[in-house]
Amino acid sequence: MAIVQPRTLSGFMELLPARQAQFDRMADTLKKTYALYGFTGLDTPLIEASEVLLAKGGGETEKQIYRFSKGDTDLSLRFDLTVPLAKYVAQNYGQLTFPFRRFQIGKVYRGERAQRGRFREFYQADIDIIGDGKLDISNEAEIPSIIYKAFTAMGLKRFQIRVNNRKILNGFYAMLGLTEKSGDIMRTVDKLDKIGADKVRALLVDEEIGLTDAQADEILKFIAITGSNAEVLTALEDYRGRHELFDLGLDELNTVTKYLSAFGVPESHFAVDLTIARGLDYYTGTVYETTMLDHPEIGSICSGGRYDNLAEYYTDKQLPGVGISIGLTRLFFVLEDQGYLNDALNTAPADVLILPMTEDLSPAIALATQLRAAGIRTQIHAEQKKFKQKLSYADKLAIPYAVFLGEDEINAGVVAVKDMKTGEQVKLPAEDAIAHIAAGLVKLNEGLPILDKGE
Repeated sequence: MAIVQPRTLSGFMELLPARQAQFDRMADTLKKTYALYGFTGLDTPLIEASEVLLAKGGGETEKQIYRFSKGDTDLSLRFDLTVPLAKYVAQNYGQLTFPFRRFQIGKVYRGERAQRGRFREFYQADIDIIGDGKLDISNEAEIPSIIYKAFTAMGLKRFQIRVNNRKILNGFYAMLGLTEKSGDIMRTVDKLDKIGADKVRALLVDEEIGLTDAQADEILKFIAITGSNAEVLTALEDYRGRHELFDLGLDELNTVTKYLSAFGVPESHFAVDLTIARGLDYYTGTVYETTMLDHPEIGSICSGGRYDNLAEYYTDKQLPGVGISIGLTRLFFVLEDQGYLNDALNTAPADVLILPMTEDLSPAIALATQLRAAGIRTQIHAEQKKFKQKLSYADKLAIPYAVFLGEDEINAGVVAVKDMKTGEQVKLPAEDAIAHIAAGLVKLNEGLPILDKGE
């Protein structure tokens, strides 16, 4: 039989056990944080009927989707978690309680060209709050406060949540009589960090967009408003009274920044940024992008915002929402690439390795049962190998404790516990040994997934 060369497809991430443990710890931290704010977990199918998944599709989305047929059924792999959420809410509207708060961490698929840090199969970690007809502005401040809590809980320190409001942008361009060109303008302005103000201005006045010099100057002046959050908001007051939509957006932005402080987000971690626009046709109110301060070249590691009608393609009910998405696979790749992962984190598959030294394994099995009942992850190494090989097994897996159980220990009613890191060894009765190990594990498990030395 010919041997098939094992390989992983380009754009699909596959981790070794220790790295997988670190990834899972990050995902668990997010789940716990989301649950802390009253979000319920949701899991939607990977595969949907293509007509359902592509109701709002077309263009680049349809080009990137993994689509196939099974019999006469046209099927597709989900390309994000928002469209399945829209279907879910529309389908189960009568059984859900609103505002509906859900989190979901799951794989999505996009058939784009695989690049460094960009994947075809990747995990997204989303939260959304969906209203029935209306949704209070306070939710638009709570979402970024959850971003702050989640990243801090994972160990990240040097990050900033950049906040804007689409009504401010749309109102501003309406003031200039540029509503029809606003999409092209915002797409161009979005390149500011990459190409600089001079090149953005050149693109604004070229034939494709066709702005006048005065219009381009006014736009660059507007997006150049910087300073503390209070200074930016004060500067925006100079534009008040010229367009109703702008004024509404400014009121909302003032409220969101005020509530963000009340939610416990320090001003060092959020900033009003007038260049943030997000999905041009999707978001309608507050928008967010989160960046690592020491690595702005990476771009946004978490983004989202307010949208007015989640499920318009599936129901005539008005279902406004606000949410964010973390590209968890990409974030993990970036953190590993930049040396942010905490390699001191306990990633062992077990806390204790029991090494039986008698032919009868009953005492070792009984001890393992006691340890597991105390919540201590335990393996028994019963293979017929040399003692050194068994210790090497524990070393390679970074298992913190080895327990030896021979005739002498059994007769004396004790177990020998070895700390694999320090080499310290003690003999204790089983109950005391369990307490000794549990106390050591408390300190060992204190570490956070991300080791950010900033601040």
